[in-house]
Amino acid sequence: MSKRTASIERTTNETSITLKLGLDPEGGPTYRHATGVGFFDHMLDHIAKHGRFDLDIEARGDTHVDDHHTVEDVGIVLGQAIGQALGDRVGIERYGFASVPMDEVLARVTLDLSGRFALVCDDRFSSPDAKIGTFDVQLVREFMGAVAQAGRFNLHIEVPHAGNDHHVAEAIFKAFGRALHAATRITRTDMPSTKGSL
Repeated sequence: MSKRTASIERTTNETSITLKLGLDPEGGPTYRHATGVGFFDHMLDHIAKHGRFDLDIEARGDTHVDDHHTVEDVGIVLGQAIGQALGDRVGIERYGFASVPMDEVLARVTLDLSGRFALVCDDRFSSPDAKIGTFDVQLVREFMGAVAQAGRFNLHIEVPHAGNDHHVAEAIFKAFGRALHAATRITRTDMPSTKGSL
């Protein structure tokens, strides 16, 4: 099997991002994230660790304005990298699901690497305007939507049991990593679709 990797650079007037992704690392995953947004780096660590991916992200953004552009644009580039690394998607499991507890919180993530974008996000933070430190919780939805749209997949996020906002975010990112790992595994030799393409 050829290595399923991607390397993408993206520069706009708002951000400059370099990202490298490996879906099938040899040994344990290696990851490094330097986005200038500390809490976001912590969440990206969870995607890589629990998804068992190699992931290296270097980002510079207009964080003097706010974190929105950086978080959303990293999501766009990560989604593009997932799509690039998957190639024609032949042989992948396609569907992934994970249910992750974080103390009092439970998060569920279900995804379909279908080639079509959809986002359903019931994240249940304490308030739409809540912050975790200086991190706006609305950016969780913005990031996940950007990844799914650029990566061309369906993403459903549910939090049936909410609580501490940090725990909610962490459970979502861990569950996303685990679900993405499951969906990207090579488990067959054919295209996982009756129409013959994804």
